[in-house]
Amino acid sequence: MQTLVQKFGGTSVENIECLQRVKNKVIEAVQNNYNVVVVLSAKAGKTSRLHDLAHSLVKQPDLSELDSLLSTGEHASVALFSLILKNAGINARSLLGWQIPIITDNTFGKAKIISIDKKTINSQLKKHTVLVTAGFQGVTKDGFITTLGRGGSDTSAVAIAAALDSCPCEIYTDVNGVYTTDPNICSSARKLDHISYEEMLEMSSMGAKVLQIRSVEFAKKYNVPIHVRSTFTNNTGTFVIKESSMMEDALVSSIAYDKDQACITLYDIPHNAATASAIFTPLADHNISVDMIIQAAIRNDSTDITFTVPKKDLEQTQTIMDKLLKDVGGKSIYTKNVSKISLIGVGMRSHTGVASKAFQALQNENITIFMISTSEIKISCLIEEKYTELAVRTLHDKFGLQKGSHT
Repeated sequence: MQTLVQKFGGTSVENIECLQRVKNKVIEAVQNNYNVVVVLSAKAGKTSRLHDLAHSLVKQPDLSELDSLLSTGEHASVALFSLILKNAGINARSLLGWQIPIITDNTFGKAKIISIDKKTINSQLKKHTVLVTAGFQGVTKDGFITTLGRGGSDTSAVAIAAALDSCPCEIYTDVNGVYTTDPNICSSARKLDHISYEEMLEMSSMGAKVLQIRSVEFAKKYNVPIHVRSTFTNNTGTFVIKESSMMEDALVSSIAYDKDQACITLYDIPHNAATASAIFTPLADHNISVDMIIQAAIRNDSTDITFTVPKKDLEQTQTIMDKLLKDVGGKSIYTKNVSKISLIGVGMRSHTGVASKAFQALQNENITIFMISTSEIKISCLIEEKYTELAVRTLHDKFGLQKGSHT
């Protein structure tokens, strides 16, 4: 009998009515002759409430104890749902992360999965038709509970599917699939039938909330077929799969944006390798992710460097840079009022002219581009945050994404 992994997010399990809907999805899969591994999140808002409770008691909670607390949200979800399935006559069993076990490293709060014991899962599937497992959590080799960070249940589900010989994985959410852009700001956004792992990785890195980026990395590495679909309908969603020649016909497949950007410019700093190292090494040491980087022309052995970091890291970045400038000289400007807009599409590998077409479209709307970065399948522009929605709609229309032409 084939195995199917089904993951349901927080909005899918937030009340009894939702759990009954999830039950019907699982029963349908069982009736289609699948053994089912169900991966559940905590109900919507539960993890945040536990997080806030801990911080109301202790200013800086111990991260290991905090993970133990946060993991209880998923614990409640799987126990309640298992009760519902058993009451419906389904041979089900709940399993927590440490019971499988899902072994992770010791990075509490954002642990990475090291291994999953598929022997335990396969053994339990011989005894039970449905396993209900807790997403978002694992356990260290020393037996301490860990959590996988924001969106970690996606990663749990895809990692389990990978461990089970890359079986299909359905990710149920409150949207119908993956769209050409955010339908909340562009009414002509269109649901995609298929998207490649590479394109989904770029969208996730831009902050798209459909799939957690590490889940897509797992899927790509182990060739796990993902189906992103809605809990609230029976409609086909979006399949995340390997790149195909069909996808290359689409010049641009989606427009993504990220308002979680801050920009730092260092003026008149010494132009040498030591300065560059002094800027970016301490940022890496503090786990601050640097995205776009531009270095200006050299002037009498001095230069300017501009780069972006997540907004939440701006204050710490400013502290680090102010200390650096005291040692090497120079000036700085910091701003939060920027946004990154990206065109994504595997078709860019074999087509030219995408950048010039995009830049002209933004110029026609008098939107100034501050920085540009590119990869094989992505072109990103840093602009003023107030123009984000206009830029998204402009580029979406310019490349005909509402019609599916992508040209």
